[in-house]
Amino acid sequence: MKKLFILAVLLTFTYGAFAQTIDLRRKIEVTGTAEQEVTPDIIYVSISLQEYMNGKNRVTIDVLENQLEKGVKDAGIAKEDFTVNNVSAWNNTYQKKKAPDFLASKQYLIKVTDLNKFNQILAKVDAKGIQSTNIESYDYSKINDLKNTLKLKALLSARDKASFLVNGLGDKLGSAINITENDNSSFPQPRTMMFKSAMAADAEKVESDIDFKKIKLSFQIQAVFEIK
Repeated sequence: MKKLFILAVLLTFTYGAFAQTIDLRRKIEVTGTAEQEVTPDIIYVSISLQEYMNGKNRVTIDVLENQLEKGVKDAGIAKEDFTVNNVSAWNNTYQKKKAPDFLASKQYLIKVTDLNKFNQILAKVDAKGIQSTNIESYDYSKINDLKNTLKLKALLSARDKASFLVNGLGDKLGSAINITENDNSSFPQPRTMMFKSAMAADAEKVESDIDFKKIKLSFQIQAVFEIK
């Protein structure tokens, strides 16, 4: 008899616990979306300078670097936004002793907020000394604020959609039960900025081919609401 009583208690407890896990609330699940494209306003551009021979005279890396530094200063670029990215010929002195015709090169990284400023900088540098240049990366200065704004818009869109559907059935929308966020933003890779080689015979001016897509921020909010 005692065993039967214990078994009945266990069954009652198990059933009660199982019943508590079943959510009997009426629910509706919807998806809200918000997206926006923005133009990057933080752009990191690399430029590689290389010595070259102008007839019998060598145009040294120091001369080219001074031209670049002046261009950066005239464009109003802060010192901290202009750095040496890589010294590809770190052993320039040794190389020149070993091979007098060796041409040293350096690579720099410049942070700009407008590519027109970069064009102004390049105009101050001897085009024959420009080996290559490229957009390394880019960003948007207010991206975090914009992300939060879009997330909220997506959530409100989901709520309005759910409210419209529920009201159509003569019911009322209750509180949110579950919210899931999906980030579908994209940062397309910029197309390389191509320039005439320093060794080209007709390298009289720098020509750029600049084209990169806008940053597209896109958020989806999947929300579950209670139906009252």
